[in-house]
Amino acid sequence: MSRQKSTVPTYRLHRASGRARVAWTDAAGTRHDRTLPGLFNSVESKAAYRKIILELEAAPLTTANGPNPTGLTLAMLLLAFDDHAEREYRTPDGTRSDEVRHFRTVCRTVREMYGHTLATEFGPLALKAVRQQFIARGWCRKTVNRQVDRVRQIFKWAVAEQLVPPAVHQALVAVTGLRQGRSPARETEPVRPVADEVVDATLPHLNRHVRGLVEFQRLTGCRPGEAMSIRRANIDFSGPTWVYRPSRHKNSHRGKDRTIYIGPEAQAVLNEFFTANIDDYLFSPMRAAEEFRTERAAQRKTPRYPSCVKRDGSKRKANPKRRPAARYTRMSYLTAVTRACDRAFPPQGELTQRKKESVAKWKARLTPEQQDEVKAWRREHHWHPYRLRHTFGTEVRKEHGLEAAQVLLGHSRADVTQVYAARNEELAATVAAKIG
Repeated sequence: MSRQKSTVPTYRLHRASGRARVAWTDAAGTRHDRTLPGLFNSVESKAAYRKIILELEAAPLTTANGPNPTGLTLAMLLLAFDDHAEREYRTPDGTRSDEVRHFRTVCRTVREMYGHTLATEFGPLALKAVRQQFIARGWCRKTVNRQVDRVRQIFKWAVAEQLVPPAVHQALVAVTGLRQGRSPARETEPVRPVADEVVDATLPHLNRHVRGLVEFQRLTGCRPGEAMSIRRANIDFSGPTWVYRPSRHKNSHRGKDRTIYIGPEAQAVLNEFFTANIDDYLFSPMRAAEEFRTERAAQRKTPRYPSCVKRDGSKRKANPKRRPAARYTRMSYLTAVTRACDRAFPPQGELTQRKKESVAKWKARLTPEQQDEVKAWRREHHWHPYRLRHTFGTEVRKEHGLEAAQVLLGHSRADVTQVYAARNEELAATVAAKIG
């Protein structure tokens, strides 16, 4: 096994000349060896060494190749940016943000298509070709435009690090985004509020903690991430209306505050999930799993014989790879709601999954046309947790006006609130009937 090469410049003696030299391996894996001005241990060589250290901390590849390195390929550039994104895109608690995952998806596509191309030769036509690949994957127009913006953002970072000339990024800016109705990319339907009766039909098929998440969102209009992160330590109980200030939210990196007001009904929901530790997440998959096992053991009809306990213990893994987490994530919350929708609104007739029929056999039994019908049925009867926020905003705007909806949703501009809070079409029809 080869020794791992050091990325920290090493101050060394060049024996033939007696001068100082420095060697290191940059973030792209290229080895560098440079001779410094002055003799070994001289003040001049030590000053040059410190200068290289500081420049590499600011830009890991710039000092290695000089401004606008001519031999830098896109694969090398993307590798360096991945290291930058891993350090840059972090949440306040130090965990990696979703932006890293999005950038890696973009980098994978660009590397597969143009990995061996010089970074200075990636132009507008290459960017359009990458965009066509995004469209071919079935991504919607807005997602394609956002991913293309991430490609530009990578080259903007490269310009700031003096890895490519500014003209490369300026040429990519000339590629305009896809416009609605003028591109082959598919369009998505705007997010609509979800009907209360649909949510009510889903609740019996959710466990207690996910059901609490849904109810808390319905009563406060908060985002799913804000509801999943709530802890007793973040709630101010001093007034009749509790105030919840998340330590992490969508605009926290912009220095903005987020205040969520918790009324009596939402307080009653939270009271059922308080624990002795104020730092515990109120809605927890770990505690949900414990409650499920306790309830299952209580409903057991046959006694647990010692032989059964011993056999079950031998089957249980000592260190399982997946354990229930302390808090829900975006995907675990969505998965729970999706499965509950499948149970609450199963496809009818021949499309339904038969009793004791596995999912694999069920899908194999359906024809391609029937599988398309199942997908259409699910699109019509499934709902996303984020739609609860749209429902809340629409109801608040209808009863108390746009300004109240703006404050409770936490928007700094009213035009953003109009996206979440649909207009009162009934009021418009009534007024038009009176004055028309």
